[in-house]
Amino acid sequence: MVSKNYDNKLSTASNLQVIFEDNHLLVVNKRPGDIVQGDNTGDKPLSEVAKEYIAEKYNKPGAVYLGVVHRLDRPTSGIVIFARTSKALTRLNKLFAERETEKVYWAIVKNIPEKESDRLVHFLKRNPKQNKSYAHIKEVPDSKKAILSYKIVKKLDNYSLLEIHLETGRHHQIRAQLSTIGSPIKGDLKYGFDRSNKDGSIHLHARKLTLVHPVLKEKIILIAPPQYDVIWNSCLKS
Repeated sequence: MVSKNYDNKLSTASNLQVIFEDNHLLVVNKRPGDIVQGDNTGDKPLSEVAKEYIAEKYNKPGAVYLGVVHRLDRPTSGIVIFARTSKALTRLNKLFAERETEKVYWAIVKNIPEKESDRLVHFLKRNPKQNKSYAHIKEVPDSKKAILSYKIVKKLDNYSLLEIHLETGRHHQIRAQLSTIGSPIKGDLKYGFDRSNKDGSIHLHARKLTLVHPVLKEKIILIAPPQYDVIWNSCLKS
């Protein structure tokens, strides 16, 4: 399987965008095109890049421990958190499994939603062969309930910026649900946008993650800037 063209701007140990790090955590701003864990492309995953970063920065000989807590779709960008100790990994896995984290995403969509804000409830059914999820209004066999809330935070000439709060974490949830209400994400051909972005990305960004530090037990708020891009830059202007 050949990788899409991500414009050779993938993360490396020397350009890794680190948001936060201590003895227990490493939090990075994933670039579009980075894969969090290895897949059938054979491309180096972000987890291995992060290990190289730690080994180089702290001059660590031998294998570096790094636990993968969660993933983001390859064409998206934003916050990815890794555990640097087994204790942190166990506790982070519990936080994520019990949904004791708050995730906020940004999405650039066409066709401004009819409502300024809304709570969307669908039942998603995944098609593994297509690597795609289909959203249904009513429950269907093998479907899972998917809930998100959105609000329009900025209107551009041809697009709008949505802020999204996830209540569930389903496969391609944001992409499928926004497409179902007629507002596909920019560049997302799989879910109904009319053309791809040149670099293979889609305009979906994991903007903010709030959680209790798994070891220090202090609340931390992590924020990742979107990648440098004309449209994202327009969203950041006041």
